Amino acid sequence: MYPLILHIETSTELCSVALSHSIRCHAVRENSEGRNHAAMLTPFIDELLNEGNISIHRLNAIAISSGPGSYTGLRIGMSTAKGLCYGGNIPLISVSTLQAMSMGFVQQHDVSVSTLLCPMIDARRMEVYTALYDKDGQQVKDVSAEIITEHFFAPWLDKYQIFFFGNGAAKCRTTITHPNAVFTEGFTHSARYMIQLALQAYREKQFEDIAYFEPFYLKDFIAGPKKKGNES
Repeated sequence: MYPLILHIETSTELCSVALSHSIRCHAVRENSEGRNHAAMLTPFIDELLNEGNISIHRLNAIAISSGPGSYTGLRIGMSTAKGLCYGGNIPLISVSTLQAMSMGFVQQHDVSVSTLLCPMIDARRMEVYTALYDKDGQQVKDVSAEIITEHFFAPWLDKYQIFFFGNGAAKCRTTITHPNAVFTEGFTHSARYMIQLALQAYREKQFEDIAYFEPFYLKDFIAGPKKKGNES
């Protein structure tokens, strides 16, 4: 059986939705022009399903990027996914945002077995959400919220070349100056990078409890000055 899975990514500034059939990305809709996820997400989903003449009831699962990331973005994605799952009696799959970013990076770059990957999501000021993965997506260092210092990654950088990428990496470039640190610009996360992990979870029947599952916020929400047209 080749499952039809809808993938929702709202953890960063990008609002992204993808539809996959087995490992193949059937279609994708995404927009990074401001954090307008609440306005864009449902229309994107409707467009993908209508384009393929697919009823919501034909979906075998819905995968949600579970965080860490934007508190508001994660809430929007999760509430939308849960509503669709409830209404269509569809299984819910959660995918680690940082792990999916690593899988996406490997798809775009030539990564050796001796290299580690460090996805970074901006968590305001000098703090980032981050972890370390090998080229196969296996976690080497736990997910955490960190204020980056010059020596933070030293134990790993002394042994491995590490690629730093994501919307939180740029602000760490002048702090992490080890010769094994490689900063890669232009990486944008996408729901397309969730497909492999979601398919694996589907085959292993790793489904979430729709009523009780919550995003991985990692830290408590702290309200800041509200900016018109933006989400926190």
